[in-house]
Amino acid sequence: MGDNSAVKKRNPNWPDVYQITPTIIPKILRAGISDFLNSITYGLFFGGIYAVGGWILILLLLELELPYLVYPLAIGFALIAPFVASGFYFISHQLEEKQPLSWGRAFGVVASMFNRDLGWMALVTGFSLFIWLDMAAFITLSFFGFKLFSMAELLDMILTTEKGLLFLFVGHVVGAIIALIVFSFSAVSFPMLYHRDIDFVTAMVTSVRLVKNNPKTMILWCITIAALTLLSIVVGLMGLFVTLPVLGHATWHLYKRAVGPSPLSHPNTKAL
Repeated sequence: MGDNSAVKKRNPNWPDVYQITPTIIPKILRAGISDFLNSITYGLFFGGIYAVGGWILILLLLELELPYLVYPLAIGFALIAPFVASGFYFISHQLEEKQPLSWGRAFGVVASMFNRDLGWMALVTGFSLFIWLDMAAFITLSFFGFKLFSMAELLDMILTTEKGLLFLFVGHVVGAIIALIVFSFSAVSFPMLYHRDIDFVTAMVTSVRLVKNNPKTMILWCITIAALTLLSIVVGLMGLFVTLPVLGHATWHLYKRAVGPSPLSHPNTKAL
C-alpha cells in the first residue's frame, strides 16, 4: 500500500502523455525535412560527423579482424541516434521560436548537455549499445565458434548455409528486442532533457508511458527509424548525412506534440 500511494502522489507531477495516431508520423517527418532544409549546413555537418565516426569504427573493427561486429555496430547507430541527434533539438527549437541560428550557440548547447542529466541518459544508451555488441559477439561465437573469418568468408557462410540463415534470424530477433527496449525509454527522453529541467529517470518513465499508451503508433515510428537507418547502412552510411538530422528534427516535433506540461518542470532556458 505504501508503494502504491507513493506512485499515486508522484503521477500528477509527471508530464502528461497524449494519445497519438499513426497519422502523426508523416506529419513529423515533413516537419523534420522542413527543419533540415532550413538549416541544411548544420544538418550535413553534424550528420557527417557521425557518418565519418561510423566509417572509422568499422575500419577499426576490420583492422582488428572482427568483421562479425561491423553489421551489429552499424545497426547499433539506431540505439544511440536519439543522443547523437541532440544538437538537432536545439536547431528545431530555434526555428520554432523564429530565433537566429549560430555555430557558437549550437556547439555551446551540445557541450552543455553533458553537464545535465542528458549526460546520464547518454550513458544508459551507450551501455545498451555495448550490451548489443556483446550479444552479437556471443551469438556469432555460439554459431561459428572461435574462428577468424574475413568479411567475404563470413558473408558467404551466413548467406549460403542453413546455419548462417538461422544465425541471421536469431541475431535480428535479439537485436529487435534490445532495440525495442531502448526505444521505449529513449523515444522522447532526450528532447525532454534538452528542453526541460528534469531528471533523466522522469524523462525515461515519461517515454515508456508514451510508448505504452500508444503502442501501435510508437512501434510504427520505431520501424520507421530502423528502416531509415538500414537504408543509411546500405549506402555505406552516407545516408546518415540526411537521415540523422531529419530523424532528429522529427523526434523534436514528436516530443512537442505527444508530451504535455508538468507542474515540476519548466523549459530549460540555459539551453536557449
